[in-house]
Amino acid sequence: MRQSVAVANAAGLVAGYALDSLLGDPRRWHPVAGFGRAAGALEQRVYRPDRTAGVVFTALAVGVPVLVGAAATVATRHRPVGRAVLMAAATWTVLGGRTLRHESKVMGRALRGGDLPKARRRLGHLCGRDPSTLDEPELARATVESVAENTSDAVVAPLLWGAVAGLPGLLGYRAANTLDAMVGHRSPRYARFGTPAARLDDVLNLAPARLTGLLTIAVAPTAHGDRGRAWRVWLRDRNDHPSPNAGQCEAAMAGALGVRLGGRNIYFGRSEVRPYLGDGPRPEARHLKRAARISGAVGLAALGVAAAYPVTVGRLAGAVARTGWRGLATRARGTGHGW
Repeated sequence: MRQSVAVANAAGLVAGYALDSLLGDPRRWHPVAGFGRAAGALEQRVYRPDRTAGVVFTALAVGVPVLVGAAATVATRHRPVGRAVLMAAATWTVLGGRTLRHESKVMGRALRGGDLPKARRRLGHLCGRDPSTLDEPELARATVESVAENTSDAVVAPLLWGAVAGLPGLLGYRAANTLDAMVGHRSPRYARFGTPAARLDDVLNLAPARLTGLLTIAVAPTAHGDRGRAWRVWLRDRNDHPSPNAGQCEAAMAGALGVRLGGRNIYFGRSEVRPYLGDGPRPEARHLKRAARISGAVGLAALGVAAAYPVTVGRLAGAVARTGWRGLATRARGTGHGW
């Protein structure tokens, strides 16, 4: 039975990935958008400009999806087909790979056609920078950086958490990542309240971001990139970024494309200067299609890792844990401390 559930989890991840690749995000009634509205309503009730309120908000907003996922896991523990269907639906809901690649290609077409107003309007689909004064290189840079980081956030991380923790992992990760996008930035309102959500998102992305960087290096030749250069840039520059995770992805992408990322970013009302990542020219429109291709290849590689986990490492870890618990119970009975 445990083997059939592991296979169901793996099959659900593959099916959900296929649905995202074929259909992209649901156009109406997107569950993540619904979660965002619910989280916004919760924020209005519990908000105070301190971290304690932020901890309460984060615990409730992430805890409820995790509990829903756990309940669904228990309900389908003897129903592998039902488990696979739920995993597929949840995976499709939380992934954003097709949409990410589509936005990169749309931006590339707009820039190649010299349509800066359209390109500036589209940037909001990828990141929160102020596009009003950005020229082609800066719009292209923002796109490449967003594709690199969101390949981890919207593809690799959900797949890994789904593989490791099943439905609770999928739903809990997406909830935490959504909260980070909502409140995890350094505005006056969220400087303290949003810190718990931002820190939770950082922790959950530690492993996925590093795997994304390594996979980006591995698949660089699919977009005519240099694997050796990507490796050197990743080793040299990955820890220069102020984020503990974004630099892992962006440095590898910079090396794979042979461009230089980083510089001054303008958000609405504030400015940040980021260290340079990579060598070579600033990105151009021609680099965006290659970035999308790398993102897609990384997603497929991550799917392979995630689908294999439940029936390999996950099964082994479960067997070791069960053996350990049986050993503890046996020793406890032998010493008169029965449970």
